[in-house]
Amino acid sequence: MPMNIAKSNIVKSVAGRDEGDLFFVLATQEDFLLLADGKRRRIESPKRKRMKHVAFVAQSDSVVAEKIRSNEKITNSELRKALAAFSGGNQDREG
Repeated sequence: MPMNIAKSNIVKSVAGRDEGDLFFVLATQEDFLLLADGKRRRIESPKRKRMKHVAFVAQSDSVVAEKIRSNEKITNSELRKALAAFSGGNQDREG
């Protein structure tokens, strides 16, 4: 099932040890996505994950998403804040 996940979308991991986490898509390469959340997966070392292992959550219109789309430099804290704002601030309740 082809999913049209694009750069700057917000996705949720559905497999692996990061299951349930939200990420921004930094780039797409064929069957893979480069994901970062600014916390465990930083911009410097994005997670390379197969498309079938993530679920599309939303198309973000945040400043960060705009920056990703236009290839501007973003910081890890910008990613964290945008994801926290998106998920209603419940990103930091780690067990």
